[in-house]
Amino acid sequence: MSKTITLFGRLMKHITRSPDTIITVCITPIGIMLMFVYVMGGAVKTSLPAGMNYVSYLLPGILLITIASGTAYTTVRLFSDVATGLFSRFNSMPIKRSAMLWSHVMTSVVSNLISVVIVILVALTMGFRSSAGPLAWLAVAGLVMLFTLTLTWIAVIPGLVAKTVDGAGVYAYPLIFLPFISSAFVPTATMPAAVRAFAENQPVTSIVNTIRALLMRATIGSEIWVALAWCIGIMAVAYVFAMRIYRRRV
Repeated sequence: MSKTITLFGRLMKHITRSPDTIITVCITPIGIMLMFVYVMGGAVKTSLPAGMNYVSYLLPGILLITIASGTAYTTVRLFSDVATGLFSRFNSMPIKRSAMLWSHVMTSVVSNLISVVIVILVALTMGFRSSAGPLAWLAVAGLVMLFTLTLTWIAVIPGLVAKTVDGAGVYAYPLIFLPFISSAFVPTATMPAAVRAFAENQPVTSIVNTIRALLMRATIGSEIWVALAWCIGIMAVAYVFAMRIYRRRV
């Protein structure tokens, strides 16, 4: 464990010395949030629940886009360490073989949480308000961390198998796009039947709805269990595949 912490510290030093990584991760979701709130928010407002402003409705989906963008850098960092032979070099030392991999996973969680906090602060300046108490915020933080871990373990796979750095980074594009076909930007009731069926039965919608309900102190119902099942199920599958590839690759 101590070796994993040391390797995690190495990766975090790279991020703190190059804060442009976190800034770049935040630019896209903040830009999307600005565009939707100030350009399209007036048109969407009529379909929102009574008393909710659009930035408060939109924020959960923006957080998921932020995490998807951030895990793309996890893939690139992992690919770089494998391609330069750093993994092989460390594995020749008295270090547990999984330490390098777990250090990247821990770095992904911490750096993405920093990005999420930055996006929330920007949303506050745009009018986001939450009536959630401390326990609800802790539940939101837990779900955000679980979602980050899920996408991180998915990100590990292209980081290990990609042939080029561009190929490593491109994996995140579908994940960034997925919230657009969910309840993240508009209520699913406003969508055509076929699109609505997909939107209501994909992972992002249940996660977005759960975070939104927690922040607004609304009734959560069974959404939280669906969200947890999606995250844990996908993460378990991704973890198994990632560890098999890792053992063969390094």
